[in-house]
Amino acid sequence: MSKDKIGFIGVGNMGGPMALNMVAAGHQLVVHDIRPDALKPFGNKIEIAASPAEVASAAEVVMVSLPRPEIVQNVVLGRDGITSGTRRRIFVDLSTTGPRLARAVAEELKKEDVVALDAPVSGGVAGAVKGTVAVMLSGPKPAADIVTPLLASIGKVFYVGAEPGMGQTMKLINNLLSATAQAATAEAIVMGAKFGLDPKLMIEVLNAGTGRNTATEAKFPNDILPRRFKGGFALGLMVKDLKLALETAENLHVPMWIGQTVKELWLYAEGRGGPDQDSTELIKHLEAWTGVTVAEKQP
Repeated sequence: MSKDKIGFIGVGNMGGPMALNMVAAGHQLVVHDIRPDALKPFGNKIEIAASPAEVASAAEVVMVSLPRPEIVQNVVLGRDGITSGTRRRIFVDLSTTGPRLARAVAEELKKEDVVALDAPVSGGVAGAVKGTVAVMLSGPKPAADIVTPLLASIGKVFYVGAEPGMGQTMKLINNLLSATAQAATAEAIVMGAKFGLDPKLMIEVLNAGTGRNTATEAKFPNDILPRRFKGGFALGLMVKDLKLALETAENLHVPMWIGQTVKELWLYAEGRGGPDQDSTELIKHLEAWTGVTVAEKQP
């Protein structure tokens, strides 16, 4: 399978680096993206397809990395979609679309003799570039075994179960905790800054103690304290993931008291600054409320 062409649709912030890592690992890719600029980093190392259907007519394994569930649904089932291809045999969704869509897509693709696997990833743009993302793979084991060596070129693969949507649910759990850590850390650091504590020192103390988390270890030192705000993940996408997580919890009759509150803070930030903000800009809206700025103190 490794010598066959692999289809890849969506080469944006996450998909682009992952596809490049697959090329670097020796895989032949046939790629489609609606934005011609997204294809430039590949040079002449890939075959370019004009539509998802064309990708699915050139490759048995077709992967997608797309920002929203409705886009995935259209790319798979819409006009000139993957189902219109002639070779497609295994579909791999690297996006975060939620278990409801994963199950619906799997059911529709089964009618077309296509096996659907969900394989959302975590690790951010930095992880996608380094090839170190966590891949949460679920679906029928025989198909999962086929694609695992391919996915190994983009990160560490965790097979989480045979049912469609298990990988998506695992990803929503991850992003719920990530969003909660960032929101709680932002509130705490703003409180400390309002009292007069040095934000950089606060982060150093937290990372040496029990308060450390992904926000204190990466987001604050790399993007928030230096005021870069270039984490590479849109705030609106975090809101989307939180909505999907709470929808899933509601369907399972699982209470989400903390999760609901976290979602409200992210919705507040989205309402003030729009969905295209970088997710690390969440703190700006707490700063505006309290009249402080969380930044490295100048010597």
